[in-house]
This record gives sequence, structure tokens and C-alpha cells, in this order.
Amino acid sequence: MQNRKRAGLGAIAAATAAVAGASLVAGCGSETKADNEVRNIIYLLGDGMGRSHVTAARQRFVGAGGRLTMEQLPYVGAVSTYAVEPGSAEPSLVTDSASAATAWASGVKTYNAAIGVDAFGKAVPTLMEQAKAAGFATGNVSTAEITDATPAAMVSHTLLRGCQGPTYSESTCLPKKSEGGYEAQPADKTLVTPIAEQIARGNTADVLFGGGLARFEPEDQKAMQDNGYEVLGSMGDPALKAQTPESQRVATAADLKAVTAKKVIGLFNRGNMTVTNSRDALPDSAPQKQEPTLAAMTTKAIDLLSNTKGGKGFLLQVEGALIDKRSHANDAAQTLDEVKAFDDAVAAAVDFAKKDGHTMVIVTADHECAGFNIIEKGTFTNAEAVAPPTNVDATNPANNGKPGRDGKDNVKDPARSTGVVNGAGQADPRDFAPATFRTPDDPAEVKDGSPEASLWLTYLSGNHTGADVQVYAYGPGAQVFAANQDNTSLYAKMHKALLP
Repeated sequence: MQNRKRAGLGAIAAATAAVAGASLVAGCGSETKADNEVRNIIYLLGDGMGRSHVTAARQRFVGAGGRLTMEQLPYVGAVSTYAVEPGSAEPSLVTDSASAATAWASGVKTYNAAIGVDAFGKAVPTLMEQAKAAGFATGNVSTAEITDATPAAMVSHTLLRGCQGPTYSESTCLPKKSEGGYEAQPADKTLVTPIAEQIARGNTADVLFGGGLARFEPEDQKAMQDNGYEVLGSMGDPALKAQTPESQRVATAADLKAVTAKKVIGLFNRGNMTVTNSRDALPDSAPQKQEPTLAAMTTKAIDLLSNTKGGKGFLLQVEGALIDKRSHANDAAQTLDEVKAFDDAVAAAVDFAKKDGHTMVIVTADHECAGFNIIEKGTFTNAEAVAPPTNVDATNPANNGKPGRDGKDNVKDPARSTGVVNGAGQADPRDFAPATFRTPDDPAEVKDGSPEASLWLTYLSGNHTGADVQVYAYGPGAQVFAANQDNTSLYAKMHKALLP
């Protein structure tokens, strides 16, 4: 980290408290609550998880007539996810994770790549900052780097999501001017302070579990320890004044199991955590096998936060980040396993909520990723075809499209489809064919990657889409989420429930 950016970082905690306090209502989070009122919120986010992701995971793991845990929650609604253009209220119809997370964390629309700031680059308080200031315990869990957009939006404020650390650079921390070059340094230097430094010095989340160890340095570890955190693993050798892969030690599942501290950070990979599909296939001796599951991190976070003596309750955010990352890659097998791993974390949250009676559980997504879709068994996609299907209705010319297509060339192109991508066609990286999977409803002899498998999955693109996403909710007051709502409304509803 450049020294000029280190200067004044001792003020990060004070600045965080000031932002949080800016919109705290006097008397919020009162010490006494009725038996049916909310004391805890667990907000679970499947990054990139659209409705078809949920449907496909259900069909894959529990069959067409079954239900995932999230689908069994009593209140179901829909969420619009659009962002806005910088410096305006003009809609940008397809969001990224940063602007979406800012919407539910702070209740404002902002531009893609912005975290904890409005569309004009002004810092806005986050729900987690407000909850912490009101005396609640707080936690932040992710299978991504803990500095990535979704977890960062609850605990930091930056003009660009790429400003994660460990070092500062204009290219990652300052937006570009439309005519070239970078914007001027903002008066609020927090907005160009790497997220890792804000996390290490902000004291916003009491419990932090995820990946991203490489974003932190020995000075960050010292700052956290000075603020009462137990640091699982090591952020590097203080004598080196900087971290290296050799000087750092990732935390392990054993570390997670053993910890009892009420303030703790555990980073289990130097980057994003390992996808479930690959980790499960590794030998027991592989270091990735030492990473905990999302469900294990969620369970531990709940245990630590719910046993804080004298606390009012807690706010916990949990992200299943790799659903999105594997959807970008059009990797259906790994995507499905990540949805199931996320649903296991939902089950852990719901199990606690049912026993507790004062916990609201909210399950949703920031956006849909890649146009994930279920197609009819034995059919093919437009991406595999020589040309699109017919748009001509021979019985009623009024139904014809322009320009007209007779559909004669709507056949598989051998250069674009050599078979199902996790079956016969998997050797060809240019293959656009569907991925096929057996389900519990298939005969026992049916295998993944075969034409006989009943679940056929495909993608529209490698990017986000603008589709609304689902929201599922459980607990006292959770009926308010059974509605069509904007993502900024999620903030308002959670704030009202926890901090009335």
C-alpha cells in the first residue's frame, strides 16, 4: 500500500461510524421487543441465482416434485434489479453485483461497480453499519473474496469495486472520465481506500468468513488484533512489511471449528474459495479439502453471533458467490452444485430460525447470470443451429415476422455442436450444445452427459441479464417480502424490522 494512502487511515473507523450514524433513528433497536418481533436477520444471497437456477437445482437434486429448502419458505416474492447510470437516475437495466448489493445494503440506486455510494459518488450508510452502531452483533460470510462486491457493500464505501487491495492504483480505485484520464481524487479519501483496509479498520462486521487472504497485509492483521479480532491463519510476516504467498497461511475448517471468539476473521483461500464440485473430487490430502463449506461457515457465524452476551441480536449476510462465477463460465455442473451448497446454508439458517422464534430469514439473488435455461430433452439451442427457427405462419400471414425465415436451415451446425457438452461433445471447446444431467426421477441406468438424461441445460450468454429474481422469506414479519418489489425495498424492509 502506498504511504500516501496509509496516511489518515486511522480515521476509517470514525468515518464509518459517522456514515452509519447519519441516518440512525433515535431509539432504534430498543432493548425490549415483543415475542413476535425480530431480533435477528439472516440475509442469504445466491449471487447470479435466477429462477431457472433454482428450478434446475431442484430437478437435479430432489426431483421435479420436490422442493429445495429455500422453496419451502412460506413467503415468496420477486425483486427488480436494475442499476442507474453514473451521476443520474437514468436506468441501467442490467446490474452488476456492486450496484445491486448497494441497493439492499443502503437503499439507494447507484451505478455499476459502485459500492456503498450513491450515483453521484457520495457515501451512504449501510444496514450493517447502522445495526452495529445500534448495538447488534454483525457477520459477513462469502465463498468469494471477502473484499468482493457483495460482502464489501455491507462494510465499505468505494467508487469502484476493483479497489480491493492490497495496493492502491488509479486504474482500480478511480473512475475514468468519459473524455479520457481519471477523475480527481475525492475529498473523502475513504472512497479510494482499498476495501481490505476498510474492513480491517472499520470494525463493522464482528465475524468475517470467506476467501481473499491475498488482499490483506500484516498491517491489516495487526489493526484487527488491536481492535480485538482473532485472526485465523496469518496475513503475513510483519517483519516483511508486505505479504507473500509464502508468508501467509490460510485458515482451515479445523480453525473454524475451534474458534470461540466473538470477533474473528477467517480467510480460507488466497482468492475465491474452491467450487464444491472440484473440492469434492480432490483427494483428502489436497489443501482445498481444508476449506469449510458455506453451510459450515454459516452455522459457525450464527453460533458466535447468537451467543454474544448482552447483545440485542444480530445481522448476518451470507453469500453463495460461486453460482455467479460458474454461470459466467457457462459451467452447468459446477453451477448446480453451488446452488445446492447455497441451499444447505439456507437450511442451517432456517434450522436456527425455527428454534429461535425471533429470526427473519431472507433468501434472494442480486441478479440473474447468463440466461440459464432448461430446454426440452432432445432439442437444440439457437447457438447450435445454422440459422434461427421459422417465423412464418403459413395459415395466417398476419403472424409472419420480418424479415421472413422459412426455418429450413434451423438444423444443427456440426461446427457448433458435437454433442452434449458434458457428454460426447465435451472435448470440443467450441461446442454450444446443452449439458445434460440425470435426476432422481430418471431410471437408475441413466448417466450424466447422456442423451437419455432428462435435465437439459443451456445458457444465453456469459454475462448478467436484467431478469427479476426471486425472494423467499421466513420468520416474524417476513410476509412483507411476498410482493413485487425493487431491490432498494429490501433495505427498507430489513431496516424497519431490525431497527424500527
